[in-house]
Amino acid sequence: MYGRLLALLLITPLLASCSYIPWLNREEDPRPPTPLAELVPSLTVTSLWSREAGKGTAGRQLALAPALAGGRLFIADGHGRVMTLSPSDGRTLWERETGLNLSGGPGTEGTRLVLGSTGGEIIALAAADGAELWRAPIAGEVLSVPRIADELVLVHTLDDSVYGLDLATGAERWRYSYPPPVLTLRGSSSPAIVGGSAIVGLSAGRLVNLELASGVPLWEVTVSPPSGRSELERIADIDADPIVVGDTVFVAAYNGDLAAVEVASGSVLWRRTLSAHAGLTAAQDVLYVTDADDQVWAAQPTDGAGIWKQEQLRWRRLSAPAVIGDLVAVGDLEGYVHWLDRRDGRILARTRVGKGPIRAQPLAADGRLYVLGDDGTLAALSPGVAPTAPRPPAEGPGVANP
Repeated sequence: MYGRLLALLLITPLLASCSYIPWLNREEDPRPPTPLAELVPSLTVTSLWSREAGKGTAGRQLALAPALAGGRLFIADGHGRVMTLSPSDGRTLWERETGLNLSGGPGTEGTRLVLGSTGGEIIALAAADGAELWRAPIAGEVLSVPRIADELVLVHTLDDSVYGLDLATGAERWRYSYPPPVLTLRGSSSPAIVGGSAIVGLSAGRLVNLELASGVPLWEVTVSPPSGRSELERIADIDADPIVVGDTVFVAAYNGDLAAVEVASGSVLWRRTLSAHAGLTAAQDVLYVTDADDQVWAAQPTDGAGIWKQEQLRWRRLSAPAVIGDLVAVGDLEGYVHWLDRRDGRILARTRVGKGPIRAQPLAADGRLYVLGDDGTLAALSPGVAPTAPRPPAEGPGVANP
């Protein structure tokens, strides 16, 4: 957990120095990544194609992830290049140089792409050919994926402001701002669209539901109240994207809780202690979470009770999990994708995509997994069917009913 914080912390000008945090000045990571054990795979994974798709993130912590819409795959890199590829074979359909230090996106509804930059600019492109539609300045760095809803572009910036921009012109329609605490993680959650509102996770464990038409909060709730004696211990940011299933939104906070909140009222239905910021997902009435120690959990959505926990990938800087069929896939700091059995968390196989970290959540669609590495490597993987017969442990069996 501590080694990762060095890359994730955002320290405001209120702090003159970070020397008071003892581990920041150490040469060695106090929690080095767990070495990978020898694995006899019990699952076959086919690499359909792999290619260089831009220059990656240049080692920065960015919110650039593949997006799929209208039979096209959209990606961007930190140097300003935006590309559209054929999902079937990875062919380039078009590409455009924006000249921006892109840091969030692309978001799309199929006809337009929207992306944000570290310099506080939002750009909109036509999905068909990459033609630039508009650029708009905002007053904050973008480290989340902009969303499109109801003729608006919704952007959550690093300073905990949420913008509603006109989709046709980029003009600001409204802005919601929440003052961030002294110390936060370097990241922001992407808005979750629910009907006529957007649910956004903020720093200090706050969750807000904003009306799309006006930006007025319909409700605000503290999911995980900050606690502890130091500013470091009191970090309780919701950087993992909220996910909505039916009438419930699920969120996870760093140094805080995994929680379920009622969409209509903002009432917290349950909490369980689980620190996370990489992300979570849900499928077939099960939650899957990568926690702050890089353990992967399966949990009941009714009360957060653990179904299994995979501990053999601790501190390997895992991505948010993706669900594909009967499998859960996560990327790690060395370019590996680890394939877990959804039933018990066992590691069935691993595939190396590139040499750089995989921070972006893999994208599962149509039986394929699209994986984007920080080094710009993009791969399409097709897993076989998870074995159903009894088998010996593949690697690090999950801990049942934690």
